[in-house]
Amino acid sequence: MKRRHVLLAGAATALIGVPAVLVLPTTASAAAGCSVTYTNTSAWQSSPTSGSFNTTIAITNLGDPVSHWTLTFTMPTGHTRTGGWNATYTGTTTVSATDIGWNGAIGTNQTNTSVGLQGDWTRSTAGPTPPSPFPQPTNFALNGVACTGGTGPSPTPTTPRPTTPGPTPTTPTPTISPSNPPGGAAPALRVSGNKLQTAAGKTYRLLGVNRSSAEFACVQGKGMWDSPTPDQASVDAMKAWNIHAVRIPLNEDCWLGTVGTPSGATYQQAVKDYVNLLVANGINPIVEMHWNHGSYTGTSSACTDVNATCQKPMPDAQYAPTFWTQLATMFKGNNAVVFDLFNEPYPDAANNWTDAAAAWKCLRDGGTCTGIGYQVAGMQSLVNAVRATGATNVIMVAGLTWTNDLTQWLAYKPNDPTGNLMASWHTYNFNACVTTSCWDSQIGAVAKQVPVTAGEIGQNTCAHDYIDQVMDWADRNGVGYLAWTWNPWGCSQGNVLITDYTGNPTATFGQGFKAHLLTQNP
Repeated sequence: MKRRHVLLAGAATALIGVPAVLVLPTTASAAAGCSVTYTNTSAWQSSPTSGSFNTTIAITNLGDPVSHWTLTFTMPTGHTRTGGWNATYTGTTTVSATDIGWNGAIGTNQTNTSVGLQGDWTRSTAGPTPPSPFPQPTNFALNGVACTGGTGPSPTPTTPRPTTPGPTPTTPTPTISPSNPPGGAAPALRVSGNKLQTAAGKTYRLLGVNRSSAEFACVQGKGMWDSPTPDQASVDAMKAWNIHAVRIPLNEDCWLGTVGTPSGATYQQAVKDYVNLLVANGINPIVEMHWNHGSYTGTSSACTDVNATCQKPMPDAQYAPTFWTQLATMFKGNNAVVFDLFNEPYPDAANNWTDAAAAWKCLRDGGTCTGIGYQVAGMQSLVNAVRATGATNVIMVAGLTWTNDLTQWLAYKPNDPTGNLMASWHTYNFNACVTTSCWDSQIGAVAKQVPVTAGEIGQNTCAHDYIDQVMDWADRNGVGYLAWTWNPWGCSQGNVLITDYTGNPTATFGQGFKAHLLTQNP
């Protein structure tokens, strides 16, 4: 049951924006000026007199184009900056934010909406809700020029740099910034307790999108990606959404060269090229087996074809271990790449939900499983195939019922000698476990023991009210999430995030998800 879903997550609270106008130094006698909108996207309490908040900072250039910028301002009384994204920050009350390269250029009458800030607030009088209206910073200045409220002649140019070599200036290190800022490579990841961590020991979450089509295009006569080949411009569009992880569904037969066009070495090289492009741009790829070999005609069958032309209930013992041996061999040594062993197992549906223990055992051990006509590769055999190559990449392992059920995940998790195992969860508004109480008791229990990432989230209404709840819960519980899907298929196909590969969001779902991502660090 593969759905073409996409989701968006909206901001958790009402938006409040107050513009302030700043002047930009450009060339001599050129008009200069800009406006800044500082918008509270969420605020919450940790005590009657204190709490935290997220804001976005939108800079509109009213003058000539600029290639780099530094924004300075003073936080309101009782507010301190604790972090931020898509800028190099210094200071907690007197704040400086500098572009990080890719977002430094702002054309005339263009707006940079990529920058965000995190902070804490305190107040002297206790109250039941965060401060409203939300206070605004003061003394905005851009490139050293105070706000003037309009446009006018540029300030006198600053003294040119001396030609005599001097000490090389250093770039200030942000107090808190995204773990994989655009322009840098994606971090290598490992499991530590119930958290993902970078090599430097920083806690990390996989936050991003699914990039569908490599699972079906090759067997449907649509080429490799059912769209233009992913390139730098398409990745830049993702970075503008603050995307830090991309899940890439794959086709077993196309990878192995048994069916499909392109297939075999050509297909594998296309996957490798895209993975390397993402890693180079600070985005962690998740490669996963989505469609696989094996004839299945039981409950919830999507097709009768033995080839990988639809979703099957479990991976097949005939080809799946070879698939993972080859894929792990390709990416071992690059621990920025995460392995998701199988998309959405449903051996419980195959046995008509008559024996839950047998379904969990099938998931882990494979072999002959009730209702499935081919020999099954269990998750343990696939973990073994990956580790036999020497790869130590983090592995995601799914639950039952199309990856919505993790109730017995801890009891039936495979053994992994490296300890780099995490749980995969999928959640849509039409699943069984769709309430915070269910998430607390079922998903939260697993998340206390191992890292959990929702590899797919979405809702078939193409709105974002359901995923808003999912993301708010996940943010509170340290769970990662990726929306389905970064493809311009239109909302009639379900959860679709974009209208084109330049990253324009769909009217409701995409806009909401983008707005939420821009408030998050991984």
